[in-house]
Amino acid sequence: MRRFLPWDSQSLEVWAEKYASGDFVDLDGHRTHFVTKGDGPPVVFVHGFNYDLNSWMTNIDAFAEYFTVYAVDLWGAGFSTRQPLDYGFPLFASQICRFMDSLGIRRTHLVGHSMGGGTSIFTAVNYRHRIDRLVLVDSVGLSRRLPLRGRLFMLPLIPELVLAMKTDSVRRKNLLDHWIHNGDLLTNEVFERMTRYQKIEGTTRAALHILRKDFFNTLEVEIRALAGLDIPTLIVWGRKDRSVPLESGTKMHDILKGSQLEILEDAGHLANFDQSEDFNRIVIDFLTRETTRNL
Repeated sequence: MRRFLPWDSQSLEVWAEKYASGDFVDLDGHRTHFVTKGDGPPVVFVHGFNYDLNSWMTNIDAFAEYFTVYAVDLWGAGFSTRQPLDYGFPLFASQICRFMDSLGIRRTHLVGHSMGGGTSIFTAVNYRHRIDRLVLVDSVGLSRRLPLRGRLFMLPLIPELVLAMKTDSVRRKNLLDHWIHNGDLLTNEVFERMTRYQKIEGTTRAALHILRKDFFNTLEVEIRALAGLDIPTLIVWGRKDRSVPLESGTKMHDILKGSQLEILEDAGHLANFDQSEDFNRIVIDFLTRETTRNL
């Protein structure tokens, strides 16, 4: 039986040396971890809350056949910096643009999931000249009531105690209840890859700081502004999403006139993982289609 290693207990430097699969770039003293693969037009993948770039594990290889893929760990997650920061969409959008600058990426397609979708919306509106096409996957942004568990995890002290428990069961149940619809996909190997970064010291503090700032559903102004921009936009949603229900996706589609909405029937909040083959096919078709107009 393997020895249980406490959550939030490992040095970032030591853990990154042992497990980080990509490269690092320093952005004004804040380290960003990223994975790159493939050759072609650039595509930047932006993960959601409670994840790191491993949320794209079943997508990167397929996209790398057509694009140069960059999957980024946002600050506070993955193997990127845990320094106290003013977490929010402005910070994450700035991180994405500075990351692009550091690698000489002038423009890119942007694919964002959940909080990463919100980050992508904010980036597209505020840095229009940097974005070619936009893919929003079960994206936050529109006003809605948080699920009960989300509200409980915004309380003081209790979440810290729960997340410090010496067990995998809390995180495994959370993934199955709110993120992954097809439980058979959550093998021990997948669980370890998706949660390994949460062993790094400061991860719980960063995650709860992000959650308690309660900024996920504050982008209606930006979404309406996006509707006035000529950015081809694809919206992908899991019909079984229990974190950000499909109603949010259909409303976003209604606001973004000319956007394309694709619903994956047997997928939850992490639709790109639950139905990766369909997701890869739909999004690659959208990004490679010969058009410059919204679809």
